[in-house]
Amino acid sequence: GMFQIEVDRLLKPGGYFVLTSPTSSRHGSSRSLLTPIEEFTHKLCWSLLAQQEETFIWQKTVDAECYISSKLGAIPPCKDGEDVQSYYQPLTPCISGSTSKRWIPIQNRSSGSLSSAELQNHGKYCFNAIFCIGVDPEDFFEDLQFWRSAVSNYWSLLTPLIFSDHPKRPGDEDPLPPYNMIRNVMDMNAHYGGFNAALLEARKSVWVMNVVPLGVRNTLPLILDQGFAGVLHSWCEPFPTYPRTYDMLHANGALTHLTSEGCSITDFLFEIDRILRPEGWVILSDKLGPIEKARMLATQIRWEARVIDLENGSDQRLLICQKPFVRK
Repeated sequence: GMFQIEVDRLLKPGGYFVLTSPTSSRHGSSRSLLTPIEEFTHKLCWSLLAQQEETFIWQKTVDAECYISSKLGAIPPCKDGEDVQSYYQPLTPCISGSTSKRWIPIQNRSSGSLSSAELQNHGKYCFNAIFCIGVDPEDFFEDLQFWRSAVSNYWSLLTPLIFSDHPKRPGDEDPLPPYNMIRNVMDMNAHYGGFNAALLEARKSVWVMNVVPLGVRNTLPLILDQGFAGVLHSWCEPFPTYPRTYDMLHANGALTHLTSEGCSITDFLFEIDRILRPEGWVILSDKLGPIEKARMLATQIRWEARVIDLENGSDQRLLICQKPFVRK
């Protein structure tokens, strides 16, 4: 039951849950295993939409009032404080989100941004996470415009040509790097998800994991409501993934944040090295001091590294690194 309650917490209203396993068969001894699952879905106000052999599809209700009806007394709504999303929070046997302003059925959500006047017409529900979490729309779109320009600049730099002593530097007769040399990307300080959005607009064939660090403003609802993947994570700890997972790791302002949290930049770079594939790329954007420290550490890890002055009159610098296939 706790598993299904957690699934219900994660699903948007009107969202779908697909269960496929040998235990979901309606025939034989496995039927006794499925019956409690079916009974519990009724308590969660889920509707069974389809079933074929060992696959079942349920849909979460769009009616928040369903959870407080008398027949569902066995699973009470969460109390104040229990409904707050936080890091390392234990599972709670209660229904969460039913009183949230972000209770937006997936069939009714807006595909674009709403004005303040439009938002007021929608009553108690926020149909756009920009307003729900108090983000200034102008700030949001300025951030997106910045990343549109930055992505164009990044792609012109992600080639061995930027390293004057790179052993694989191509000649004039060599082909350009393949369009899909970067496939999966992690934005280690995702903010509003603008980097992810700009990559998609530029038609880059990439999948992005957006990470919102603990200790900064929690913009994860805004990232998720744009249809992007995202998580909360403390970069004082290892990221739960396999080694050599990502083709590129990107972080804007993460080094300054780590320093303010009292975490180690050295440990942070070692964690990047662990989850970055050989010949993968690292792009760090930050103030000059943290960037210089990261550059020195990068050379000790034996990455190819170069600091780029953004030439905008600020002390912001760009550190672009590539992890070698074989360490010298």
